[in-house]
Amino acid sequence: MNFKDLKHWIMSVTRRSIMAAGLFFYILVSGVSAEGNSCRDDLKCKSSWADVDQEKLKNIYDFAENYKKFIGKARTELSFVEEAVKFAKDHDFKPLKDDSPMWPGARYYDVNRDRAIAFMVIGRDSLDKGLHVVGAHIDSPRLELKGRPLYNSGEFALFQTNYHGGIKNHQWTNIPLALMGRVDKKDGTSVIINVGLKQDDPIFMIAELSPHTDRGYKDKKVKNILKKEDLDPLVGHIPDFSNGGGIEGRVMQHLTETYGISRADLVSAELSLVPAYPPRDLGFDRGLVAAYGQDDRLASYAAMRAIAALNTPQKTALAYLVDNEEVGNRNNTGAKSTYFSTLLSRMLLSTLGQKYREVILKKTLRNSQMLSIDVNPGINPINPSVWEKGNAPQLGYGVNLKLYGQGNTANSEYIAWTREYLDRANIPWQTTTYKVGTAGGGTIGGEFSRQNMDVIDLGVPVLSIHTPMSISSKIDIYHLYGACRSFFESKRPM
Repeated sequence: MNFKDLKHWIMSVTRRSIMAAGLFFYILVSGVSAEGNSCRDDLKCKSSWADVDQEKLKNIYDFAENYKKFIGKARTELSFVEEAVKFAKDHDFKPLKDDSPMWPGARYYDVNRDRAIAFMVIGRDSLDKGLHVVGAHIDSPRLELKGRPLYNSGEFALFQTNYHGGIKNHQWTNIPLALMGRVDKKDGTSVIINVGLKQDDPIFMIAELSPHTDRGYKDKKVKNILKKEDLDPLVGHIPDFSNGGGIEGRVMQHLTETYGISRADLVSAELSLVPAYPPRDLGFDRGLVAAYGQDDRLASYAAMRAIAALNTPQKTALAYLVDNEEVGNRNNTGAKSTYFSTLLSRMLLSTLGQKYREVILKKTLRNSQMLSIDVNPGINPINPSVWEKGNAPQLGYGVNLKLYGQGNTANSEYIAWTREYLDRANIPWQTTTYKVGTAGGGTIGGEFSRQNMDVIDLGVPVLSIHTPMSISSKIDIYHLYGACRSFFESKRPM
């Protein structure tokens, strides 16, 4: 290298060093992350997309593709757990046994009645020093078949349905529906049914009145146009001419010949009707995901991916994904079940043996921290009126801390710690509080704060929640995953 080339090289390196130093100083004094702006101390939030480079953009889009593939299959709690068990095995999690050693770095999973699942990565601290738990739910609003569902009406065979969770009735008409679930028979066998997701499958549909014949309905309130009792899909049309069994009989004959089930077997069935649409990218820039069931399988997927990314955390990490949040956390697979405390008891007993006492379980719960993650409505661009915008979450602005007020908000010191590890990990965050008296909702968090755990509700904003196709931002999904990882890997100062 001659002197002239050396001079240019030195000037180039110096210039890049000055630019890098300047960027570092800007980040230092402004509190802005080069990987994603959080509100930090001045609460001047901006879109998380603003600081994304090409490498991170690829990571975000790749994460979203895997997310879409997963929730495209996992449309009920039964199918979610089935897919989650495959995920667990692919990521070196082993089934938890009563004598499983609680060695640092050990990875276990445990299934509760095929409808809830827990993942564990054992930490370096002893269990009684507390766990870091991320909780979410895997059920979503849907229609489900009644115990005696099949009937005839107007030369059609239909299914009588009930509903699970809050829905707007009219949104479930005139869309393709898939039938998913299981039928349990008296001999102890189960039959899995999954019809409508494949391109060559038949679908089912609730037929609403056309505009030509709905005179007299237009002046009614939307909630009165169609009752929940009327949400019955068409499932057959051709009569059974050979046996004189009619249309209903032909459908029952198909179920018997295809699945080996009788009419009485439908009494012991869990069959759900869910939207048959596949998850899709939304918008020219493909920055959004439109999919059924993002409340709350979005959060459950993020938690599952986060715990799978861990090596050996300081505190034991546990992802607990439960059923029945949409109907009040009930039943033995919901958050009100004693399954969670029983699971901790099993882990403590494996470690302590004869020294185990119930008071140790209580101490473990007291020393544990939890993220209760659930999506919540974001500002709707067409109708933003339910929000007071100073405390409203926007898609693309990162995760949000839910500050309910009225005794339902996490303790201030716990919120401060949450801010600290989110900022340290460059996770953009915002706050959310509904306009007072205009909206509401719930999560699984309250069921764990009752057990004397520190719990905070955290989520991401989503549009069109509880509809057949809700809308999320890919960057928010990615940052929720990052928030869960940061929580698992952090240690709360005592």
